[in-house]
Amino acid sequence: MTGGCDQVDKLTQFSLEYDETIVIPSVIGLNLPFTVATPSIKTNSTEIFEINDTRKNLLEEIKLERLTLNIIDPADGDFSFLESIEIYITAEGLEEVLVAWKYEIDDSVGSSISLETSDDDLTSFIVLDEFTLKFTTVTDKLILSDHTIEVQSSFFVDARILGI
Repeated sequence: MTGGCDQVDKLTQFSLEYDETIVIPSVIGLNLPFTVATPSIKTNSTEIFEINDTRKNLLEEIKLERLTLNIIDPADGDFSFLESIEIYITAEGLEEVLVAWKYEIDDSVGSSISLETSDDDLTSFIVLDEFTLKFTTVTDKLILSDHTIEVQSSFFVDARILGI
């Protein structure tokens, strides 16, 4: 009997993908934390939930399943300048939540980095019209040019389908 329930559960699960760009400015201090935020990210959640035959009030949970950073510019850039990074989700009226991090970043990390993600339920953020990702980083090398970074995030949504 469990097999049938698992199949219905899979019908009510989907991913929300959000891509944004941030710029880490050049010549920031060494070993000092600094913060950069994404522009407000529009969730379009109402439309996405309708496409997936659900509504905000039928959500069971939403969790960040993946967050990847990719350097777009400079072309030869890498993340070796980072010592650590923490990413918080923020939204008006809600307390920020640490959702992704990477500590003790190796100098050979390259131009793409996948972060550890929390197990927190982020439904209260994603049902809003918009949220922001706030980056707190510590650098261990000077960077002499701005670094443009693509932020790719994927949220796992578990919801009930209308009428089920």
